[in-house]
Amino acid sequence: MGEVTYDARDAGRLARFWAEVLGWDVGPGASEYVAEVGGPRRPPDSVPMLFVQVPEDKVGKSRIHLDLVAEDIATEVARLVEIGATVVHEKREWGHHWVTLQDPEGNEFCVAQPELTPAGSGDGGTDADQVPLTAGGSAAAAGKAPSPDPR
Repeated sequence: MGEVTYDARDAGRLARFWAEVLGWDVGPGASEYVAEVGGPRRPPDSVPMLFVQVPEDKVGKSRIHLDLVAEDIATEVARLVEIGATVVHEKREWGHHWVTLQDPEGNEFCVAQPELTPAGSGDGGTDADQVPLTAGGSAAAAGKAPSPDPR
């Protein structure tokens, strides 16, 4: 995979938001028309993000979105809201805990707690199982790349 590309009304503005979210860099020459997020702070096992201006607004729910991992969901969600995200809802299902948000142009993404129940254990997890298997902080601080969402 070469890049994850987003349509945007203002590519530069959305790129700056996502660079702040991930702790990455906005590429040189970014404008309202096209902008890339990646640079030297992007982990080598991740893909850069590309934002391209389109004339229409986003309509409807996204069929695909990014998941970010944070050990302390409340702290990370508060940080993301402060830089321009909007909370959609919070869920605890299937042994997982996550918050769905929207970026400044309405694209959905989630902040999830690290997997709490080892894969294949079959118990599905409960709120009592909420013990992280990995240490870390925000997705950016942990150097985590966005991951596909199985939900």
